[in-house]
Amino acid sequence: MAGHSKWANIQHRKGRQDKLRSKLFSKLAKEITVAAKMGDPDPDNNPRLRLAVKEAKSQSVPKDVIDRAIKKSQGGDAENYDEIRYEGYGPGGVAVIVETMTDNRNRTASTVRSTFTKSGGNLGETGSVGFMFDRKGAVSYPASVGDNDTVMMAAIEAGAEDVESDEEGHVVYCADTDLHAVSQALEAELGESDSTKLIWKPTTTTELDLEGMQKLMRLIEALEDDDDVQTVTANFEASDEVMEQLGSE
Repeated sequence: MAGHSKWANIQHRKGRQDKLRSKLFSKLAKEITVAAKMGDPDPDNNPRLRLAVKEAKSQSVPKDVIDRAIKKSQGGDAENYDEIRYEGYGPGGVAVIVETMTDNRNRTASTVRSTFTKSGGNLGETGSVGFMFDRKGAVSYPASVGDNDTVMMAAIEAGAEDVESDEEGHVVYCADTDLHAVSQALEAELGESDSTKLIWKPTTTTELDLEGMQKLMRLIEALEDDDDVQTVTANFEASDEVMEQLGSE
């Protein structure tokens, strides 16, 4: 977990906090609107919306922003978004999955392809790298909730599959279909989570040196800057030394 758990901290230290926060709020609000439009606007009756609202709250999205996003879904002028997943290879042969919500497929495809190419990667067909990932639920907690054994016991009782812990905190993994039930059981035992969401968990990783990580970071940052992109996942692995060097730049 070392490489992935420190990724956000590196971005945070690079002085992009305000921009990243604004982008994050916008992406979370879009997910709420789409989830509410596709199903019931009441989170209690719409599992996807419930998860989207929960994740937004965990990221400190204001209640009025959440309420506006749900209300927007019920208006006649709400945009229609297509959900499209792109897959490809980044620098060093790292597998990358890009999840998007777009009102213009051609624009998004062109932008994503161009971003891969400029960063020394290649956009592939759907399924070209997906086999290297499993769809999982992930519930994150800070290290302060307890030691590894405490979290592991809570995870087992909640019906989770695995726990990864380091000095940054704990991530509890479960089947994607069990995320709501597992997260509720965990919160009853450990309190409010830092994050609860569906992710693509790598089943195999590619290790990168400092130069490779620098190139990959430029690709991920460029993709995440695209308003159509919701999430970017890569199966990179890097040593603590490399991550520390990245963080100190």
